[in-house]
Amino acid sequence: MAPRLLVYTRTTDYRHDSIPDAVAAVRGFHGFDVDATEDPAALEQPLEGYAAVVFLSTSGDVLSPAGRARLAGYVESGGGFAGVHAAACTEYGWPYYGELLGARFDRHPHLQAGKAVVEDRDHPATRQLPAVWDFTDEWYDFRSNPRGAVRVLVRADESSYEGGGMGTDHPLAWCRDHAAGRVFYTALGHAREAYTDGDFLAHLRGGIDWVARNE
Repeated sequence: MAPRLLVYTRTTDYRHDSIPDAVAAVRGFHGFDVDATEDPAALEQPLEGYAAVVFLSTSGDVLSPAGRARLAGYVESGGGFAGVHAAACTEYGWPYYGELLGARFDRHPHLQAGKAVVEDRDHPATRQLPAVWDFTDEWYDFRSNPRGAVRVLVRADESSYEGGGMGTDHPLAWCRDHAAGRVFYTALGHAREAYTDGDFLAHLRGGIDWVARNE
């Protein structure tokens, strides 16, 4: 039986028009069965049957108190959690979520081309990427720098685009262990075009593989 993913796309704030493309892309990952939902009740049920939970451009408050408890218990007992793009704009009122993810969204400049630097190639999310990755995205800034609490995989080169606000040390994608579970986050994935880009899909698939222990 293929490992199952729960892909969650509920939004109560900004909604990305790339969400349908993103869900279709994850459904296209060979070797996974995918349940995609926007119903918070899905997170209130036992999650142990899932290899990973993926928050895919969620925004705002998307969980009930019961859903918060289920998600925390799932990851702490060994489950996988992957956050994509606006997952960092989610559950601002739940301190645990910020700790789980590693950082919270602050602001972004306009959508534009730039360069991402792969810091750590010894990870499924980065092994297939070029050392310097040309990409178009919103280049999220975060309220705090997660370095030291996470394993940074990719950072933004702020000299390659306009409006960056974090300086030379600007993590963009990372992973971490959380209790017995695994967490991966990538700030990339704003535009619909990302979900047909081979490098980005390899990056996303690798991150999900890692949290799902499907390496």
